[in-house]
Amino acid sequence: MAREWIIFAVCLGLGGHIALAVVLHAPDLWPWSKAWLYGLLSGIALYVVVQVIRSLWWIFRGRNAEETEPPEDQRIGHP
Repeated sequence: MAREWIIFAVCLGLGGHIALAVVLHAPDLWPWSKAWLYGLLSGIALYVVVQVIRSLWWIFRGRNAEETEPPEDQRIGHP
């Protein structure tokens, strides 16, 4: 559970940095008055992307793990 909170906090921090970078480098795109909102939305969007990538990774990894695992009757130590 702590890992999920850490990932969420990192994503929110990166979202804030993305918003800050856009505001500083292109202030005509995002005004300072809305920087907090764009930072929050960027962080949440980044969190969703990270969770989708993690889910796809677990699905892909799970399928490969099942394919490489030997059948039960061929395992070492199986009676």
